[in-house]
Amino acid sequence: MRVLGTSVFVFEAIVVALFIPVAYFTGILTDGSQAAWVGVLMVILCILAAAFVMRPFGVVFGWVVQAVVIASGLVVPMMFVLGLVFAILWGVAIHFGRKADAMSATPGAADAPGPPQT
Repeated sequence: MRVLGTSVFVFEAIVVALFIPVAYFTGILTDGSQAAWVGVLMVILCILAAAFVMRPFGVVFGWVVQAVVIASGLVVPMMFVLGLVFAILWGVAIHFGRKADAMSATPGAADAPGPPQT
């Protein structure tokens, strides 16, 4: 889950960083420092979420970050869509990451008999 979860938040941090000029130039946040602070705060949250992926509270913190990014759609409406996309990617990363962790934790999982390979 570490690789999938971290990659979701790294890419989300890049997209959220691009939120700053859009929020400023579309006129929703007319003060450049306001747009910068909101964007930088969300980037920091994404980076922290990437760091906390494997912690016990990491999944919940990840969902909180997704909610914040979706809520940023109140400032830049396109962020509703992007936030939803990243929330879906986060859910998929959790699902498949846990499956991969369970498979790697099972002794002999890699040596399990399968169909013959040609």
